[in-house]
Amino acid sequence: MTFRFIFKVVICVTALSFIKLAQAQEVRFATDNNHVPFSYMQDGKINGFDVDLWDAIARDMGVKYKVTPMDFSTIMSDVHIGQIDVAMAGLAITRTRTNVVDFSKPYYAGGLILLVRNDSNIKSIDDLKEKTIAIKNGTSAFPYAIEHLPNTERRLYSEIDGAFKDLLEGNVDAVLYDTPALLNYAATTGKGKVKTVGDDLEQQNYGAAFPQGSQLVTRYNTALDHLKENGTYATIYKKWFGIDPH
Repeated sequence: MTFRFIFKVVICVTALSFIKLAQAQEVRFATDNNHVPFSYMQDGKINGFDVDLWDAIARDMGVKYKVTPMDFSTIMSDVHIGQIDVAMAGLAITRTRTNVVDFSKPYYAGGLILLVRNDSNIKSIDDLKEKTIAIKNGTSAFPYAIEHLPNTERRLYSEIDGAFKDLLEGNVDAVLYDTPALLNYAATTGKGKVKTVGDDLEQQNYGAAFPQGSQLVTRYNTALDHLKENGTYATIYKKWFGIDPH
């Protein structure tokens, strides 16, 4: 047995050891702790569309992971500095965000809409002049309001539940937030008390966020394609939204 052969064997064994070690490491996955129906805490457990989809993607990727439910306002910064390996939290892919993280392919097409009380006369954004609107801090609704709703008072909330509470109590006139979340609230907890008005104000694509340069992005995208091809994505989508993906 020559020295060269022994050297090659050692290199191969070492490389395989590094691969196994990397595969054994847990991926740090973060999601919002209060963003129905994408991710939210219920009976001490995190649930939602993003949670189920990530679990299926992680299994397709062959990685183990640790989930961290957290406040939405800190997710992007934690991904940016590498404290989190991947985040799915109804994150709209925006120009500003792509400057600090890498995004996957879009996995959901969403948008923004207005929520008002049932007795409100507000029918669209044209009726918001001199009105007070509630916005969840750190979401894409804030830059939208800055650009398109300059003649409004904007109140920021760390949790969307606070915005809903103030809307019902008459402390704000409307809530500007993600369409699926507001539709869900209007059909469940807020049924008979609130309604959505107008059309989607801005079409947005949601993506998973990774630290810049992450090698997980390509693997994630491949897994997402697999789930769409084999029907798993459609099954999860219909479970949470009641319709087939469009």
